[in-house]
Amino acid sequence: MSDEVPEIYLSLYKNLEQEWKSKRRNLNKCGELLTQLKVALTSLNFLPIDDIEATNRQLLIARNVLEIGAEWSIATKDVASFERYMSLLKVYYYDYASALPASAYQYQLLGLNLLHLLSRNRVAEFHTELELLPIGQCQQDVYLRVPLSLEQYLMEGSYNKIFLARHNVPAESYGFFVDQLLGTVRREIGACLEAACDKISLQDATRMLNLDSGRATLELVEAAPELDWRLEADGCFHFSAKRDKRRAEAAEQLPSAEFAALKIDYARELERIV
Repeated sequence: MSDEVPEIYLSLYKNLEQEWKSKRRNLNKCGELLTQLKVALTSLNFLPIDDIEATNRQLLIARNVLEIGAEWSIATKDVASFERYMSLLKVYYYDYASALPASAYQYQLLGLNLLHLLSRNRVAEFHTELELLPIGQCQQDVYLRVPLSLEQYLMEGSYNKIFLARHNVPAESYGFFVDQLLGTVRREIGACLEAACDKISLQDATRMLNLDSGRATLELVEAAPELDWRLEADGCFHFSAKRDKRRAEAAEQLPSAEFAALKIDYARELERIV
C-alpha cells in the first residue's frame, strides 16, 4: 500500500466536501459518499512510516471526513450514527492532537456530544467527557458553555432557563439535542405533576409544560408512555388513582414483618460477634 493518500479516496473526499458545502446539499448523496469513504478509511496506512507528512495528510483527511459524518448524522437525526462518528473523532482530537493542526469544528462537535449525553440523562458520561477538556476552554468556548449552562440549570431545577436556551443556540445543529433535552425536562415536570396534584386541567398542564397548545400537550403525552395520562370528560388529567396504584405496588414489594424481624435478629447477632 502506498504511503500517499490513494487517488480514489481523494476523489471521494473532494466530492463529499463539495456536496456538503453546497447550498442545495443532497443528504442521501452525502450518506452514500460517507459509506464509501468509511470503507476506504479501513485500507489507509496509519502506522508510523518514514514520510510523516504523508501520514499526517491521511489523518487530516480522515478527520475531516468523520467531522462531516457527525454533522450529517445530526442533519438526518441519526443519533446512533452520531455516536459512532464521535467515538472515532475523539481519537483524532486527543490521540493525534500533536500531529494535526487544530480543527475549527472540534469544540463545536465535542459540545454537541456533551449536549447529546445530557439530553439522554447520561450524567456520569457527561462528566467523564468533561474531564477530558481543558478547563479554560470550557469557560471560554461558546460551544462548550451551552451544555455546561444547561447542566447547571438542570441541577438547579431552573427549567424555565432551559426553555429559553432553545432560542439562543450557537449553531443550528445544537437545536436537535436541545429539543430532545426539552422533551426529557417536560417528562420530568410531568412526573412531578403526578406526585403533587390529584388532577390538572389540560390548559394548566400546557402552561406548566411550557407548550404552545393543548394539542402539543396531548402529542407529548402520547409520545411518552411512562406518563400514561388520560384526559377525562371534565377536561382534566387525573392522577390520584394512578398514585394509589403505585403505592399499593410499592407496599407489595416491601419485606414482610417476619422477614424484617429476622433481619433485626441477624443484626443483633452480628453486634455480639463484633
